[in-house]
Amino acid sequence: QVQLVESGGGSEQAGGSLRLSCIASMYTDCMAWFRQAPGKEREGVAIIYSGGGRTNYGDSVKGRFTISQDNAKNTAYLQMNSLKPEDTAMYYCAAAASKFRCDRWSYGMDYWGKGTLVTISS
Repeated sequence: QVQLVESGGGSEQAGGSLRLSCIASMYTDCMAWFRQAPGKEREGVAIIYSGGGRTNYGDSVKGRFTISQDNAKNTAYLQMNSLKPEDTAMYYCAAAASKFRCDRWSYGMDYWGKGTLVTISS
């Protein structure tokens, strides 16, 4: 069982930046970030494949957020720039046990962290 621990959430003003971190207890084929705002469905934010570093982003964050990974530390990061109030949500780190699951990340992942809250004020 993979354990994931997020950190780095907090409050920021619109236009600012935050960096989230997620430490996994072991290697996984990919790591991703999802978010869920109150009253809204869960949204895939970004995914990174551990093998070659390939990434993919949700449309709402393209050009503003960057996902990266330190494979040696089993850690994924989410650099969030040009933050908007609509970025306010609980952010969850997730990981998958196979490339098959990674390729279908929008449908869900195998392992989840407890989440870290991001609040952006206007």
